[in-house]
Amino acid sequence: MNLANLRCSSRSLFQHNRINIFSYSSQINPHQPLVRKTFFKSNTNDGGLITRLCNENKFKEAIDILCNQKRLKEAIQLLYQIKQPSALVYSNLVQFCRQNHALEEGRRVHAHMKSSGFKPGVVISNRLLDMYAKCECLSDAQKLFDVMNEKDLCSYNTMITGYAKVGFLEQARKLFDEMRDRDNFSWTAMISGYVRYDKPLEALALYRSMQISEKSISNKFTVSSALAAASAIQCLRLGKEIHGYITRTGLDSDEVVWSALSDMYGKCGNINEARCIFDKMVDRDVVSWTAMIGRYFEEGRREEGFVLFSKLLKSGIRPNEFTFAGVLNACADHVAEELGKQVHAYMTRIGFDPYSFAASALVHMYSKCGNVENAKRVFDGIPRPDIVSWTALITGYAQNGLSDKALEYFELLLKSGTQPDHIVFVGVLSACTHAGLVDKGLEYFRSIKEKHGLTHTADHYACIVDLLARSGRFEEAEGIISKMPMKPDKFLWASLLGGCRIHGNLELAKQAAEALFEIEPENPATYITMANIYATASRWSDVAKIRKKMDDRGVVKKPGLSWIEIKREVHLFLVGDTSHPQSKEMHEFLVEISKKMKEEGYVPDTNFVLHDVEEEQKEQNLSYHSEKLAVAFGIIATPPGTTIKVFKNLRTCVDCHTAIKFISKIYTRKIIMRDSNRFHCFEDGNCSCGDYW
Repeated sequence: MNLANLRCSSRSLFQHNRINIFSYSSQINPHQPLVRKTFFKSNTNDGGLITRLCNENKFKEAIDILCNQKRLKEAIQLLYQIKQPSALVYSNLVQFCRQNHALEEGRRVHAHMKSSGFKPGVVISNRLLDMYAKCECLSDAQKLFDVMNEKDLCSYNTMITGYAKVGFLEQARKLFDEMRDRDNFSWTAMISGYVRYDKPLEALALYRSMQISEKSISNKFTVSSALAAASAIQCLRLGKEIHGYITRTGLDSDEVVWSALSDMYGKCGNINEARCIFDKMVDRDVVSWTAMIGRYFEEGRREEGFVLFSKLLKSGIRPNEFTFAGVLNACADHVAEELGKQVHAYMTRIGFDPYSFAASALVHMYSKCGNVENAKRVFDGIPRPDIVSWTALITGYAQNGLSDKALEYFELLLKSGTQPDHIVFVGVLSACTHAGLVDKGLEYFRSIKEKHGLTHTADHYACIVDLLARSGRFEEAEGIISKMPMKPDKFLWASLLGGCRIHGNLELAKQAAEALFEIEPENPATYITMANIYATASRWSDVAKIRKKMDDRGVVKKPGLSWIEIKREVHLFLVGDTSHPQSKEMHEFLVEISKKMKEEGYVPDTNFVLHDVEEEQKEQNLSYHSEKLAVAFGIIATPPGTTIKVFKNLRTCVDCHTAIKFISKIYTRKIIMRDSNRFHCFEDGNCSCGDYW
């Protein structure tokens, strides 16, 4: 019989099973020697050939080849040609299904076992359990577990790990408690499950039980989980106890343990000890570096964080996008634009991924530092900006007084197909607030729910109340507050109080202030704002009452600070400051500029000077506010025409805002000032905020 006839006879033999075993000779790699040997070796005896084709070893070889080529469905089809598959065939198929998370194919193999009468032993049953658990199909895993005649340590560990991984901790603990014998894997799976799902107390209690157990010895994974639990509750004492155990048992030679120790000390507030642990680590990877740098920034130790970042660059280890994002966000928080530019330059040299969120962090950094031109350049270089990048740019435009640009880019965001989120709408509403676009802001506010299907957040309500209050539309603001689905928070009441200050709405101001006194009685801003409102109305007895209330409650006014960076040196100023080496020149300059400003039409605004003193004394009090001192120093310390950038920790006062407009015109300087609320760009006697802030 020739080869063609042999093929025809084989086709008819297997046609009823809807599979052509010879077809695999073309589908499997034709150069595979095994396939040629298996399917194309000639034999003159028809029965002998069929017997060889049905030989289980040959099927197993074909199934293995198909599995290796990830053709599981075809491999399982071939399974149905074997009358009584062996345990090895089933075991290998289940293993391939597990490795490829092929749940449906795994179920078919399991079903075939049942229909063929095959009784899997504990090894194959454990593989099936593992397959179901890794595919997060724990209901099927539990059904199998319940009918298993024989269960071993691996069976329990697989189920506990599966349940703990998806957060079904009660089920995991029930099985854990049923176990007669436990190994390190059992304890670690349960403890790490508690840690992962924010149950650190339960994790530590179980860790204590493990230490008491004579049969159990913690390994590096167990102690790392226990340290994570101690970190979560910020219990340094427990963390130190675990550290002592690690040292006694010799686990302190492992980098995983060192990293967990450093993390524990950092999160428990002992950053110096965290650094000691970090310095002892031999194989510090980029994750360890990034975590340690981030701890310094979280603790407000900016300079040490930046110094450590410099050491990372010199170490030869390449920072990743998390490292860059952390450093750039720190630059944004501390308005350290020059350092941010250096980081940007380094990222450009090594070629950072424009799709990464480090690119979004760059946009955020430049926006927060008041350099929207650079923010826009970086944004334009991102192939497909994500919502974080869009939000950073839109918010940057809003905070820098470019509300029209902010709204323009929001419309571009919508056209791009990017789905807006709650946060970007805060930027959009802020842009409307800073520009006094009341009707436009109300339109966007309504669209959040009606057009985009989002819910209004407390931040959205605070923004819209701020918008209405600044415009003096208090009835509408009160109407919105009364219909809010949540209780007004401190930001909303502060927004309302700010609007009352602008328009002198004393009665509503009292209501807002009382709410704030209840929410945060320790915040001096509320007391100062109310005192300003009373002072404007010349109600000096009420100003005195506010001051007495502050004294009785131990509330201290936060000092106004302004600073300016020149030649990489930061110069800090307080009101009336005379400690600066050049304070004499600065005060002389302010006296001179005061005369020039008055000649140009400047009239000091003494409305918010809190003391009931003569007008001349009020003017003198205004003359040496911290931002004026910073501007004065910037002008005398830099060449003519240099842009001056000043920062203040509080909202700038009305008089300083007016004075700096005059100064920018008289000295032909661009003066950028960032207060606690936004950026003000003064140029030729005008401000980017349009006097609406």
